[in-house]
Amino acid sequence: MFSALADPTRRNIIELLATNGQMAATDIYDNFTVSHPAISQHLKVLREADLVRLEKSAQKRIYSLNPDTMHQIEDWIKRTTDHWDQRFEQLDKVLQAEKRRTIKKKRR
Repeated sequence: MFSALADPTRRNIIELLATNGQMAATDIYDNFTVSHPAISQHLKVLREADLVRLEKSAQKRIYSLNPDTMHQIEDWIKRTTDHWDQRFEQLDKVLQAEKRRTIKKKRR
């Protein structure tokens, strides 16, 4: 999932779908200067990573974000952010204690 998001074009496709909701493949292609086959490959990678869903409607291929996968990413980011926030809070406490200790030493 994260390797699929490593490519800037795929991230742009995700942002496009997040902004516009469902989009036909041809409408997605029109937002990029690269070839249609290149965008098709990017869409394939996003489908295989389960980041987007494909719905076929007659001749059209309609893409949308997969909300379940997006929630998984959001949850992972939140857990990681919470972990690092705790670590930084611990570091702040250590630094404050060291600062107080240094000030006491200077007063002596």
